[in-house]
Amino acid sequence: MYIALCDDKKEELEQIHEMICAWKNEYNIPLRCKTFRSAAELLDAAEKEPFTLYLLDVMMPGTNGLDAAKEIREKDNTAEIVFITSSPEFAYESYGVHALDYLLKPVRPEILYPLLDRLFRKEQKPKEGLTLKVGTTLTRIRFSDLVYVEVIGKHLYFNLSDGTVRKVYGTMKEYAPQLIHRPEFIQIHRSYIVNVFQTAELTSSEVRTFSGKSLPVSRLHYPEIQKKYMKLLFEKEN
Repeated sequence: MYIALCDDKKEELEQIHEMICAWKNEYNIPLRCKTFRSAAELLDAAEKEPFTLYLLDVMMPGTNGLDAAKEIREKDNTAEIVFITSSPEFAYESYGVHALDYLLKPVRPEILYPLLDRLFRKEQKPKEGLTLKVGTTLTRIRFSDLVYVEVIGKHLYFNLSDGTVRKVYGTMKEYAPQLIHRPEFIQIHRSYIVNVFQTAELTSSEVRTFSGKSLPVSRLHYPEIQKKYMKLLFEKEN
């Protein structure tokens, strides 16, 4: 996800940027964000690099957010546009540039974060699986087939529901963001990420998969793991 954030007011620009960075760090999302104090500056940058999301203040001197959005749409029909405004009166005009949403100032985390969550999931949806480099071969695995990931030394082992294991050189940090941000995956231990839909039992010391494999659970993080586990299963049942 590559975000262009534009607001002529320095304080508001910095506050929203800090929220985005906090969201990125909390979920370890692969995200970049560039800030701009004017629409002209943003449009110049958009000519050189594609952004996936534009967060635009509506009322700015010179070129305003709506006019900037129209220019963006002339060249890019795929990027998402979200307006930031002090008044809902611009909501109707936002439809003309197919804006995803508009956020009323002051922008708050409880409003911004669900929007970012939704966009990140949308970005990932076409990729309902992971592409792994196994030796010299690129292999595609579906998220639904992945039971758990284990890290041992400098290798990751992707254990699949059919009993096969894909061994990949790398670190957990490289793949964790793509998995943990999906609700069905939980990191139960620094060395393990497990698919809740592939688990039969959770205790304070271990997770047991349907295939009979026992995986260790971090005692320190067990309460949080249990909460996520129960929430997901409850949502699935309903």
